[in-house]
Amino acid sequence: MSTPLPPSRLTGLFRRKNLDDLLLNPPVDADGHSPGGGLARHLTVRDLTALGIAAVIGAGIFSTIGNASHDGGPAVSLLFVFTAVACAFSALCYAQFAATIPVSGSAYTYAYASFGELAAWIIGWALIMEYAVGNIVVAISWSDYFTGLMDGIGVHIPVWLTMGMQSAHKHYNEVLELMQAGKPLADATPTQLAGYQAWAAAPQLPGDLRLVIDLPAGLITLLITAVVYIGIKESKNASNLLVLLKLTVVAVVIGVGVFYVNPGNWSPFAPNGIGGVLKGVSAVFFAYIGFDAISTTAEECKNPQRDLPRAMIYALIICTVLYVIITLVLTGMVSYTELGVGDPLAFVFQKVGLNWLAGVVAVSAIFAMASVLLVFQIGQPRIWMTMSRDGLLPPVFARVHPKFHTPSFSTVVTGFFVGVPAMLLNMDLVIDLTSIGTLFAFALVCGGILIIDPYGKSDARFKVPYINGQFLVPLLMLVGVVLVFTYNQAGLQEFQKALSSGYEEARHYIPMLVFLLFCVALAWLSFRKHLSLLPTLGLLTNLYLMTQLGVNNWLLFFGWLIIGLALYFNYGFKHSKLRLKHMPAGR
Repeated sequence: MSTPLPPSRLTGLFRRKNLDDLLLNPPVDADGHSPGGGLARHLTVRDLTALGIAAVIGAGIFSTIGNASHDGGPAVSLLFVFTAVACAFSALCYAQFAATIPVSGSAYTYAYASFGELAAWIIGWALIMEYAVGNIVVAISWSDYFTGLMDGIGVHIPVWLTMGMQSAHKHYNEVLELMQAGKPLADATPTQLAGYQAWAAAPQLPGDLRLVIDLPAGLITLLITAVVYIGIKESKNASNLLVLLKLTVVAVVIGVGVFYVNPGNWSPFAPNGIGGVLKGVSAVFFAYIGFDAISTTAEECKNPQRDLPRAMIYALIICTVLYVIITLVLTGMVSYTELGVGDPLAFVFQKVGLNWLAGVVAVSAIFAMASVLLVFQIGQPRIWMTMSRDGLLPPVFARVHPKFHTPSFSTVVTGFFVGVPAMLLNMDLVIDLTSIGTLFAFALVCGGILIIDPYGKSDARFKVPYINGQFLVPLLMLVGVVLVFTYNQAGLQEFQKALSSGYEEARHYIPMLVFLLFCVALAWLSFRKHLSLLPTLGLLTNLYLMTQLGVNNWLLFFGWLIIGLALYFNYGFKHSKLRLKHMPAGR
């Protein structure tokens, strides 16, 4: 049995960084030496807004919006609004933190200032998962679009260079089982057949392995990593250009598509009820996680305390309006039942005979997803750099390139961390896994405001407007209960049935039960402490969205956190600069 940490060491886990330490930029050690140079300040509010749009208008609008619309019907447009409101609460809290603590690190830095070191490590580790896994998904999706485009113009890339080894091996074995059962190849799905052909045609490696890699996914990751490595100025120029291109395409899609809308396709508006709408919540939220990445560039902004809050709000408003309009146009042009495809924007224009516009959309999707990759490849190295500055990761992660003024080592590691899995792996369920990490970060940022400024008395240049939640929070929860009992009887019956069916069924509702207990506790705290309404609502909405992602994703998330905690207690805790700074002399 391990020996418990002494009280003094336990206290160190929750020690918070003060504002003076956070604003020391670049940070210095006990001897007054800086581990690296400062980052170059090139970003304006326009650049930051473009980065936010670059991350948000990407795979969501060109891909996942189709399946979400198929499940929820035209009412998915309201899901975008609901998710945007949840993000808006979080964005306000992010904006206040950014105005108060204008340094790199995003939610990791904010958690360090509000919850302490252990929570900061947990959120930093979750953000590493969010950015890396999210970019693996985007790189693989980009490869699929690129390969399809090349096929369309007569350039055929060998199939064993267009998918991961894991996917090809899996589909190869599935087809072999079909054949051994005496069934024809025609019974295999197109995806299974492609995997079988890839594995069969690939060069032989030692053992039973074949050289099957998703080369386009690896190459686009390499290209984007190189742009990020050579400078934030070059990165922002690339981002601004890509954003201008895809906003032009989205405007054309809306402007042309509106003339093909049949209002009859909007009825029924919510064919599968609330459950069908919420089924797409992970895909919809995956589309929104980008505005969080803006805050990682705080040290490269010309005026972060003014521009970061503005850019977050601008990006969120612009993207929400575009998503709602696009959803209504798509579901108005064709029936929602036909939208369960990977390229919905191109599909609807093919359906109405505008093949030229479908081709334009397919080309623009390549640039749109490349811009998402760019923003997250910018964000992750800066989180690693900040954690390294605090001693929680080895010092090499804080290294800043003397010429390019970028976190050089962290950027290269990020490229490998994304590029190699994107070339080899089949990443199932990763959208949900990415969303749960993001929602966790958003929830902690909202909770952080309730800790550092629960009554809106901060002197920050931007702060969340204070509205007394003493009576409003309990009242809103009561209204929510009434609405659920009035309009969601089917869901309640399903809930009761699951609870009486044994653990295997009931375990899927464990996150919801925990959430309900948390709601009661937070309502009591709001009544007793007069907590600020908007951060409280942000905390609740993010936690509610987390309950909708399924217990299996929670288990994967906790597994990732356990790995992170093992690393923290074996390295980060021992080398924490904040802990060493407050350690008594002679210890």
